[in-house]
Amino acid sequence: MVELTHKLLGSALIGLSIILLFILVFVKINSDREGAFLCEVVANDPTLSMDECPAHESSTSWLILLAFGIGMIMLVSGSVLIFRSQAGETKKRHIPVDRSKLSEEEKKILELLEQNEGSMYQSDIIRDTQHSKVYVTRLLDRLEGKHVIERKRRGMTNIVVLK
Repeated sequence: MVELTHKLLGSALIGLSIILLFILVFVKINSDREGAFLCEVVANDPTLSMDECPAHESSTSWLILLAFGIGMIMLVSGSVLIFRSQAGETKKRHIPVDRSKLSEEEKKILELLEQNEGSMYQSDIIRDTQHSKVYVTRLLDRLEGKHVIERKRRGMTNIVVLK
């Protein structure tokens, strides 16, 4: 879920930055045309010097440059978010467990978790093993004590995750 959010946010940032940069190119072209026109008008008027040209006193170029910088930061940030989420999609490797120290029932729960990509709801473990809630809870307590699993609270149930 988090990877999807990062990927979506990264894509949105990249899209917005491309639109911003595209608009800025046209603003810069228009600003340069206006500046050139003003310089021509000043150059054709013998009473004005080039120091009095309004195009040379404007801070528009600096503002456009700043906006280009912001657009590039957005583009890079979006790319980092997308690639970071793709790098995080690799499967989490679990610590190998010494199965000789586990009971048969603990091994069954471990196998169930491995078959389900390392996590299951506690209620699903109870259903699949066909043991009572109390018995499964005690087994999970022992596995948690041996640092094989971790239980995380999810609403009214627990999700059991391999460490």
